[in-house]
Amino acid sequence: MPAKSSTSLRGRLLLNEPMSRHTSWRVGGPADRLYIPADLDDVAAFLASVPESEALHWVGLGSNLLVRDGGVRGTVIMTSGALNGLGVMRPGVVRAEAGVAGAKVARFCAERELVGAEFLAGIPGTVGGALAMNAGAFGGETWNIVEAVETIDRHGQRRTRPPADYQIAYRKVSGPRGEWFVAAHFRLASGDTSQGKTLIKTLLAKRGATQPTQLPNAGSVFKNPPGDHAARLIEASGLKGKCEGKACVSELHANFIVNQGGATAAEIERLIARIRATVENLHGVTLETEVRVIGEVGNKSGTADERR
Repeated sequence: MPAKSSTSLRGRLLLNEPMSRHTSWRVGGPADRLYIPADLDDVAAFLASVPESEALHWVGLGSNLLVRDGGVRGTVIMTSGALNGLGVMRPGVVRAEAGVAGAKVARFCAERELVGAEFLAGIPGTVGGALAMNAGAFGGETWNIVEAVETIDRHGQRRTRPPADYQIAYRKVSGPRGEWFVAAHFRLASGDTSQGKTLIKTLLAKRGATQPTQLPNAGSVFKNPPGDHAARLIEASGLKGKCEGKACVSELHANFIVNQGGATAAEIERLIARIRATVENLHGVTLETEVRVIGEVGNKSGTADERR
């Protein structure tokens, strides 16, 4: 169902847009509609123009996301490159909008002698996605530095909420339904600029050395089970290098699935299922996915309204 006409909208609306252009795995069928807003005010205007029945899906850099080959019914709202506000609200508090990349936030904070956000350099996604899943890297987790979040509902109503309004767990966040994260207020301590910058460089170098950054991937596929690591279990199951078509378990890091060139979402999904079944059979551990899967397989409907 198309959005109602509105002369106030300033963003770009694309029809039947291939999601393979907007996901880090470089796979995914077309979205019925894809909206790239001009800014946060434009998002509010767009949401107010969308019919209540329209399914909405929010996407940042397209990492941690698998879009099925049948595409996405409804509207995808892209935050990356759109919701890109980043600044110091007051001493020790940085405001970052949902479309800002984690690495950019880390560098911004270090340049202003603020410490505690360095780990964000290891997250291959945006602030919105990091908030939605409590993303973490190298021992840090997003919500440990959150003072408040800004949200928006499908009517364009904006709110500012404290962390107390949410249930925060490992790679899982739940809270008021029908709202999406559009910005975070990060509370950080003052510290040595050179140390912060050095740590970020170290983390980025470690990421490049231990993760298959040269091939399309979506970051870690599975959550680490309690007391163990998904990568260890997958490698111990003899799955490194195993493939379904052009989708393969990385030889560099077993918790990454890479697109060797021309992989389909169906091949990736089959490989995910194969890994889970093999690990459960050999080790008795059921791995949970970190990646979000949306869209259609054939004529079957995928997820409906994706809530942040």
